[in-house]
Amino acid sequence: MIEGGNIGRKMAVIGAITQAFAKRGHEGYGEGVTQLDHALQCALCAERDGASPALIAATLLHDIGHMLHDLPEDIAEQGIDTQHESLGSAWLSQYFGPEVSEPVRLHVEAKRYLAAVEPGYYERLSEASILSLKLQGGVFTPEEAKRFEDLPFARDAVRLRRWDEEGKEVDMKTPDLAHFCRYVEACLR
Repeated sequence: MIEGGNIGRKMAVIGAITQAFAKRGHEGYGEGVTQLDHALQCALCAERDGASPALIAATLLHDIGHMLHDLPEDIAEQGIDTQHESLGSAWLSQYFGPEVSEPVRLHVEAKRYLAAVEPGYYERLSEASILSLKLQGGVFTPEEAKRFEDLPFARDAVRLRRWDEEGKEVDMKTPDLAHFCRYVEACLR
């Protein structure tokens, strides 16, 4: 946990996030883009669609769990689910309210939900997303989908998931990480 005065603490959290992207952001995302490219593209989509600062921050940081563990880049191909959504949400909840951490925690469930309720969604998933979906529990049953719909922040998680699917464009131009860190900083507790 990061300690210190309010300004020092905010700077330390932004520094930890920046460091995580510096350490592992260059790694592949399994979609032809890097972790950093994916995060920036998703955040740009959220910003473009007028999302709240908290949802833009959540969208930028939705995969931070991939950058917090020390597992290899190809772990999904080895048949292992890193549960990055839980790891990322737990880390974020130390510094942010649920309006940031909960959409992160639920973004995998949102994929499972959309695959269950939206005709054609599963068929549009990339090979990497289909592989991770299988590792993450597969398509929701109707009962699981109903339970998901009733969760606080489920709608935000679905919006985040849609931007997650959009943020996989090779060579897409985006603002840099510093541009989106203003949203992150605005949401820090």
